[in-house]
Amino acid sequence: MENEKFDLHCIVELFGHNRIAGRCTEQNVAGTNMLRVDVPETKKNKAFTRILSAGAIYAINPVSEDIAKAVAETLNVAPITPYAISEMVKDEILKIPAHSTSDDGIMDVDFEDPLF
Repeated sequence: MENEKFDLHCIVELFGHNRIAGRCTEQNVAGTNMLRVDVPETKKNKAFTRILSAGAIYAINPVSEDIAKAVAETLNVAPITPYAISEMVKDEILKIPAHSTSDDGIMDVDFEDPLF
């Protein structure tokens, strides 16, 4: 029997009582097969992709594309939000001693410093 390519719309139940819905395919990441879930755009979030390890999955329930989209809308699972790096950098720069600034107002940065 020939191996079929896994490409289905599903509701995926995850350990920790979480669910995610979308188009599911198998993807190899760093030598390990994982489940790729392409979550469709909803009223609150843009479309995004989540890649899950088999150990995180409790059940995979194949459904129609319409049902997967409807469930994604109700679950309102959000992509990981970007870390506010600008705020972190601003806070860390405030910790740098005043003598770290040269006479021309340009900050002298020591990239060996653990702040960077």
